[in-house]
Amino acid sequence: MKLESVGILINMRPIGERDSIARIFTPDFGVICGVMRAAQIAKKNRPLVGQFGTMTWNARLDTQLGTFHWEPEKNMASALMPIPRALGMMNSAFALVSTLLPEREQYTGMYNATIDLMNTLPTQNNVQTYLDWETKLLREMGYGLNLSACSGCGTHENLEYISPRTGRAVCATCGAPYAPRLYKMPLNLDITRKFIEHICMSQGAEIPLARRMLSGIQ
Repeated sequence: MKLESVGILINMRPIGERDSIARIFTPDFGVICGVMRAAQIAKKNRPLVGQFGTMTWNARLDTQLGTFHWEPEKNMASALMPIPRALGMMNSAFALVSTLLPEREQYTGMYNATIDLMNTLPTQNNVQTYLDWETKLLREMGYGLNLSACSGCGTHENLEYISPRTGRAVCATCGAPYAPRLYKMPLNLDITRKFIEHICMSQGAEIPLARRMLSGIQ
């Protein structure tokens, strides 16, 4: 079996002394996992997390781990190296994709959002950029956040809370009796983290360390 696409190298971990297990996020096949031969000892065109490139994945059977041939074209992470906060957001995004998206299922919209994220993270407003990315991820995972109108009465005024159950806005009047159980507006990374933690728990996984390290960023 052979798969060919472009993608972003989002995760690598060593296997033995020479090879690595890699995950590449592609627009055609979603997240693909496979072995990169001699990735740890490569001196030329060494695979690095954050690279964009062309990949070929080969396996005798569809159920096998398979091996990659990887041709990097651009290191999208290089522009983030002088910006620790932006680099942390990249690591968080890659960790969430690796943890939450099932392998070999197409998520073209999420892939395009991740490319956009990498291109815009070097800007000063990178917190809002990353928050928008996480909001898209939550939609993909079934939490379609709707913060435009109160879920109780439909008003567009005095929206002060977010329901942790539905992800919809709640106005001050409707939310007053339940305020201790609601999230306080505006939407921020601490609130999206709570939704992500719930999704991770439902999948029997822990929220990635890279995401936990973003706590408190505003």
